[in-house]
Amino acid sequence: MPLLHIDSAITGDQSVSRQLTARTVASWVAAHPGTQVQYLDVAKDAPSHLSAESLGFRTGQAASTEAERRENALSEALVSQFLAADVVVIGAPFYNFTIPTQLKAWIDRLAQAGRTFKYTEKGPVGLAGGKTVIVVLSRGGVYSTSEGGRAMEHQETYLQTIFGFFGITDVRFVRAEGVGMGPDAKAKALETAEGEIRAHVAEAANEAKVAKTA
Repeated sequence: MPLLHIDSAITGDQSVSRQLTARTVASWVAAHPGTQVQYLDVAKDAPSHLSAESLGFRTGQAASTEAERRENALSEALVSQFLAADVVVIGAPFYNFTIPTQLKAWIDRLAQAGRTFKYTEKGPVGLAGGKTVIVVLSRGGVYSTSEGGRAMEHQETYLQTIFGFFGITDVRFVRAEGVGMGPDAKAKALETAEGEIRAHVAEAANEAKVAKTA
Protein backbone atom coordinates (compact mmCIF):
# COMPACT_ATOMS: atom_id res chain seq x y z
CA MET A 1 0.00 0.00 0.00
CA PRO A 2 1.69 3.26 -1.10
CA LEU A 3 1.33 6.15 1.35
CA LEU A 4 2.29 9.73 0.48
CA HIS A 5 3.24 11.91 3.48
CA ILE A 6 3.04 15.68 2.87
CA ASP A 7 4.24 18.38 5.28
CA SER A 8 3.77 22.10 4.66
CA ALA A 9 4.46 23.94 7.94
CA ILE A 10 7.26 26.52 7.81
CA THR A 11 8.05 26.24 11.54
CA GLY A 12 10.21 23.12 11.44
CA ASP A 13 10.55 21.22 14.71
CA GLN A 14 8.16 23.64 16.42
CA SER A 15 5.32 22.63 14.10
CA VAL A 16 2.31 20.90 15.63
CA SER A 17 1.11 19.62 12.25
CA ARG A 18 4.51 18.04 11.54
CA GLN A 19 4.48 16.33 14.91
CA LEU A 20 1.02 14.96 14.28
CA THR A 21 1.58 13.84 10.68
CA ALA A 22 4.62 11.89 11.86
CA ARG A 23 2.46 10.23 14.52
CA THR A 24 -0.27 9.52 11.95
CA VAL A 25 2.10 7.91 9.46
CA ALA A 26 3.87 5.84 12.13
CA SER A 27 0.53 4.65 13.51
CA TRP A 28 -0.77 3.82 10.03
CA VAL A 29 2.33 1.78 9.18
CA ALA A 30 2.08 -0.08 12.49
CA ALA A 31 -1.59 -0.87 11.88
CA HIS A 32 -1.13 -1.71 8.18
CA PRO A 33 2.13 -3.65 7.69
CA GLY A 34 3.61 -3.46 4.23
CA THR A 35 2.76 0.21 3.73
CA GLN A 36 5.41 1.95 1.63
CA VAL A 37 5.94 5.61 2.52
CA GLN A 38 7.04 8.46 0.26
CA TYR A 39 7.70 11.85 1.82
CA LEU A 40 7.37 15.34 0.36
CA ASP A 41 8.06 18.54 2.30
CA VAL A 42 6.49 21.32 0.28
CA ALA A 43 7.77 23.98 2.67
CA LYS A 44 11.37 23.00 1.90
CA ASP A 45 10.86 21.88 -1.69
CA ALA A 46 7.92 24.01 -2.79
CA PRO A 47 6.66 23.88 -6.36
CA SER A 48 6.55 27.32 -7.91
CA HIS A 49 3.22 29.06 -8.10
CA LEU A 50 1.39 28.77 -11.41
CA SER A 51 2.78 31.04 -14.09
CA ALA A 52 2.74 31.45 -17.86
CA GLU A 53 5.51 28.83 -18.05
CA SER A 54 3.61 26.24 -16.01
CA LEU A 55 0.12 26.45 -17.53
CA GLY A 56 0.76 23.93 -20.30
CA PHE A 57 -1.09 21.11 -18.54
CA ARG A 58 -4.19 23.33 -18.31
CA THR A 59 -4.14 24.91 -21.75
CA GLY A 60 -2.88 21.90 -23.70
CA GLN A 61 -0.11 24.09 -25.04
CA ALA A 62 3.00 22.17 -26.05
CA ALA A 63 6.17 23.23 -24.28
CA SER A 64 8.36 25.32 -26.55
CA THR A 65 10.99 26.56 -24.08
CA GLU A 66 13.25 24.90 -21.53
CA ALA A 67 11.37 26.66 -18.72
CA GLU A 68 8.04 25.27 -19.95
CA ARG A 69 9.46 21.77 -20.30
CA ARG A 70 10.88 21.96 -16.78
CA GLU A 71 7.58 23.15 -15.31
CA ASN A 72 5.56 20.55 -17.21
CA ALA A 73 7.88 17.82 -15.95
CA LEU A 74 7.39 19.00 -12.36
CA SER A 75 3.59 19.04 -12.74
CA GLU A 76 3.66 15.53 -14.21
CA ALA A 77 5.90 14.20 -11.43
CA LEU A 78 3.68 15.62 -8.68
CA VAL A 79 0.37 14.45 -10.11
CA SER A 80 1.79 10.99 -10.89
CA GLN A 81 3.11 10.66 -7.33
CA PHE A 82 -0.29 11.66 -5.94
CA LEU A 83 -2.25 9.31 -8.19
CA ALA A 84 0.01 6.38 -7.30
CA ALA A 85 -0.72 6.69 -3.57
CA ASP A 86 -3.52 4.74 -1.90
CA VAL A 87 -3.26 6.83 1.27
CA VAL A 88 -2.23 10.49 1.53
CA VAL A 89 -1.40 12.11 4.88
CA ILE A 90 -1.25 15.91 4.73
CA GLY A 91 -0.11 18.37 7.37
CA ALA A 92 -2.06 21.62 6.92
CA PRO A 93 -1.40 24.39 9.43
CA PHE A 94 -3.74 27.38 9.62
CA TYR A 95 -2.11 30.49 8.17
CA ASN A 96 -4.21 33.66 7.86
CA PHE A 97 -7.46 31.68 7.87
CA THR A 98 -6.38 29.16 5.18
CA ILE A 99 -3.61 26.76 4.16
CA PRO A 100 0.04 27.66 3.43
CA THR A 101 0.69 28.98 -0.06
CA GLN A 102 3.21 26.17 -0.56
CA LEU A 103 0.48 23.58 -0.03
CA LYS A 104 -1.84 25.49 -2.37
CA ALA A 105 0.91 25.49 -5.02
CA TRP A 106 1.15 21.69 -4.72
CA ILE A 107 -2.62 21.33 -5.09
CA ASP A 108 -2.59 23.61 -8.14
CA ARG A 109 -0.20 21.17 -9.82
CA LEU A 110 -2.57 18.27 -9.09
CA ALA A 111 -5.68 19.95 -10.50
CA GLN A 112 -5.24 18.68 -14.05
CA ALA A 113 -8.15 18.03 -16.38
CA GLY A 114 -7.88 14.47 -17.62
CA ARG A 115 -5.78 13.37 -14.65
CA THR A 116 -7.60 14.22 -11.41
CA PHE A 117 -10.92 15.41 -12.91
CA LYS A 118 -12.73 15.79 -16.21
CA TYR A 119 -15.52 17.94 -17.56
CA THR A 120 -18.69 16.28 -18.86
CA GLU A 121 -22.08 17.43 -20.12
CA LYS A 122 -23.36 17.03 -16.56
CA GLY A 123 -20.47 18.90 -14.98
CA PRO A 124 -17.04 17.98 -13.56
CA VAL A 125 -16.29 14.41 -12.49
CA GLY A 126 -13.41 13.43 -10.23
CA LEU A 127 -10.89 10.87 -11.50
CA ALA A 128 -8.78 10.30 -8.38
CA GLY A 129 -11.26 8.33 -6.29
CA GLY A 130 -10.42 5.24 -4.30
CA LYS A 131 -7.93 6.98 -2.02
CA THR A 132 -7.94 7.72 1.68
CA VAL A 133 -6.77 11.22 2.56
CA ILE A 134 -5.99 12.05 6.20
CA VAL A 135 -5.55 15.77 6.77
CA VAL A 136 -3.90 16.94 9.99
CA LEU A 137 -5.09 20.46 10.82
CA SER A 138 -3.42 22.70 13.40
CA ARG A 139 -4.98 25.97 14.54
CA GLY A 140 -3.87 28.52 17.08
CA GLY A 141 -7.49 29.33 17.94
CA VAL A 142 -10.78 27.45 17.98
CA TYR A 143 -12.89 27.80 14.85
CA SER A 144 -15.10 24.70 14.70
CA THR A 145 -17.42 25.39 17.63
CA SER A 146 -19.10 28.64 16.60
CA GLU A 147 -20.83 30.02 13.54
CA GLY A 148 -18.45 32.99 13.45
CA GLY A 149 -15.41 30.73 13.68
CA ARG A 150 -16.61 28.47 10.91
CA ALA A 151 -17.24 31.49 8.68
CA MET A 152 -13.58 32.52 9.10
CA GLU A 153 -12.19 29.03 8.42
CA HIS A 154 -11.02 28.40 4.84
CA GLN A 155 -8.68 25.51 5.61
CA GLU A 156 -10.73 22.37 6.26
CA THR A 157 -13.59 23.52 4.02
CA TYR A 158 -11.24 24.19 1.11
CA LEU A 159 -9.47 20.85 1.41
CA GLN A 160 -12.74 18.94 1.70
CA THR A 161 -13.97 20.70 -1.44
CA ILE A 162 -10.86 20.22 -3.59
CA PHE A 163 -10.38 16.54 -2.75
CA GLY A 164 -14.09 15.95 -3.29
CA PHE A 165 -13.70 17.64 -6.67
CA PHE A 166 -10.96 15.10 -7.43
CA GLY A 167 -13.46 12.33 -6.65
CA ILE A 168 -12.08 11.36 -3.23
CA THR A 169 -14.90 10.45 -0.85
CA ASP A 170 -12.79 9.21 2.07
CA VAL A 171 -11.29 12.37 3.56
CA ARG A 172 -10.57 12.19 7.30
CA PHE A 173 -9.56 15.12 9.49
CA VAL A 174 -7.39 15.29 12.59
CA ARG A 175 -7.99 18.63 14.33
CA ALA A 176 -5.63 20.27 16.83
CA GLU A 177 -7.43 23.49 17.76
CA GLY A 178 -6.41 26.11 20.31
CA VAL A 179 -2.70 25.27 20.30
CA GLY A 180 -1.88 28.98 20.68
CA MET A 181 -4.17 29.53 23.66
CA GLY A 182 -1.78 28.45 26.40
CA PRO A 183 -0.14 25.22 27.63
CA ASP A 184 -3.33 23.63 28.96
CA ALA A 185 -5.28 24.31 25.78
CA LYS A 186 -2.43 22.98 23.66
CA ALA A 187 -2.16 19.81 25.73
CA LYS A 188 -5.90 19.24 25.39
CA ALA A 189 -5.73 19.86 21.62
CA LEU A 190 -2.92 17.33 21.20
CA GLU A 191 -4.77 14.76 23.31
CA THR A 192 -7.88 15.17 21.17
CA ALA A 193 -5.83 14.89 17.99
CA GLU A 194 -4.11 11.72 19.20
CA GLY A 195 -7.52 10.13 19.77
CA GLU A 196 -8.61 11.06 16.25
CA ILE A 197 -5.41 9.59 14.82
CA ARG A 198 -6.04 6.28 16.58
CA ALA A 199 -9.60 6.16 15.24
CA HIS A 200 -8.58 7.00 11.67
CA VAL A 201 -5.73 4.49 11.39
CA ALA A 202 -7.90 1.71 12.82
CA GLU A 203 -10.32 2.16 9.91
CA ALA A 204 -9.42 0.37 6.69
CA ALA A 205 -8.34 2.47 3.73
CA ASN A 206 -11.30 3.89 1.80
CA GLU A 207 -13.74 1.98 4.03
CA ALA A 208 -16.19 4.92 3.99
CA LYS A 209 -16.52 4.74 0.19
CA VAL A 210 -16.91 0.97 0.21
CA ALA A 211 -19.73 1.27 2.76
CA LYS A 212 -21.52 3.90 0.68
CA THR A 213 -21.36 1.85 -2.53
CA ALA A 214 -22.11 -1.57 -1.03
